[in-house]
Amino acid sequence: MAGPPLIVLEHLGKDYETDAGTVTVLGDIDLAVEAGASVAIMGPSGSGKSTLMNILGCLDVPSRGRYVLDGQDVAGLDDDARAHLRNRVVGFVFQGFNLLPRVDLAENVALPLLYAGVAAAERRRTAIATLARVGLQGFETYLPSRVSGGQQQRVAIARALVTRPRLILADEPTGNLDSRTSHEIMRLFTGLNASDGITLVLVTHEEDIAAYARRLVQLVDGRILSDRSTPGPAGGATP
Repeated sequence: MAGPPLIVLEHLGKDYETDAGTVTVLGDIDLAVEAGASVAIMGPSGSGKSTLMNILGCLDVPSRGRYVLDGQDVAGLDDDARAHLRNRVVGFVFQGFNLLPRVDLAENVALPLLYAGVAAAERRRTAIATLARVGLQGFETYLPSRVSGGQQQRVAIARALVTRPRLILADEPTGNLDSRTSHEIMRLFTGLNASDGITLVLVTHEEDIAAYARRLVQLVDGRILSDRSTPGPAGGATP
């Protein structure tokens, strides 16, 4: 069962200054996401999806409006406090797996713990345990080049999970994968959402991938066009 809101956006907007003047990328977004929810965000290119994800992940700040994440008003935080909140609450999964090519999978997974100041031995133990959770037990010492794209995305998911975040932000996480592997990754996401109660916010342009979420938000021209519940994974999202 979903809990209280983990994410609250109120009249949120984002502008960028260009040589041609002010460009509004997001305008007057109102959105609440309960803890434990799974939400897919869809929209055409230029709709503001990536900008919204950057703001949700505390990588960018809104030009106006209010963003509250896990009870913290993000606009009132300085860079260090925002980075601390991001490291504590948010795990990121991207389309391009963003793994370091010259270090093994366990070390890739352990990177967020390094930034958090966790001791080396504990980082390694936690990373190995987290790799096992995503089905990669025994792969700890492999370099990224020795595993498939689907396995690399599992490593990226493990890296997002290693700090035990309350929220996973996944930006086109299946964009570089074939159809079968894409559905395997989505079943992993929905399993983590169901078993651990991790809130999932997913950006995708693929309807069959969005069907794994229990809520669909559609963006057009920086505004929410529709926001509705869906059958979710139980509704028959299969390869």
